[in-house]
Amino acid sequence: MNALPKHVAVIMDGNGRWAQQRGLPRSSGHQAGVKATRTVVEQCARRGINMLTVYAFSSENWGRPRKEVSFLMELFLRSLRSEVDSLHKNNIVVRFIGQIESFPENLQAQIQVATEKTRANTGMVLNIAVNYGGRSEMINAIKNISEDVRAGKLSVDQIDDDLVTRYTWLTDGLEPDLFIRTGGDQRLSNFLLWHLAYTELVFTSTLWPDFSASELDEAIDNFANRQRRFGQTGEQVDNSAQS
Repeated sequence: MNALPKHVAVIMDGNGRWAQQRGLPRSSGHQAGVKATRTVVEQCARRGINMLTVYAFSSENWGRPRKEVSFLMELFLRSLRSEVDSLHKNNIVVRFIGQIESFPENLQAQIQVATEKTRANTGMVLNIAVNYGGRSEMINAIKNISEDVRAGKLSVDQIDDDLVTRYTWLTDGLEPDLFIRTGGDQRLSNFLLWHLAYTELVFTSTLWPDFSASELDEAIDNFANRQRRFGQTGEQVDNSAQS
């Protein structure tokens, strides 16, 4: 039996389909998705989760219709402005992972405000993955490691799992224990490819705007009843737990 997951990662999928099922524009689904995100953040903090990482905007999402991308940028900006005070009041640390420099300047500025305002908080860490892609993250890490080897700051022999993690955008080494994807698809979609190697995966057909605190609790309970072997046999894990 596992304790609570220390780190939960979530792909929040299904906003557009949720809206289409109701005859609404896709933008209505994204707005409803913000409410679901707030619910999950609050419940994770209430349950004592140390870290929550949500996939808000992938590097591939730029390929969506221009009108939808523009709306997502505006919604992201409004949500940050409206939510940051509540997050700060609840002692939550807000961080952003991804290629932030590609966003409009006003959004970059608001990202900086949220980061700085909550930096000294001591509660749950909320990582928001924006303009994020797992392959881009690894290419960036490889380039930076190579540059430091070339500059004599590193030797090739120093390169191991921990060092590579320190060069990723999610630098603190707290790998996700539990991954949740809503919306019915069962794939990683270029999310945290380095970090999910031994993460427990939960997929649900529930569309993101309908994902509730009780469904989050169900996923956490599912995790708690799994045996995490990390390459060992079940008997080895059982013996280690008993010793």
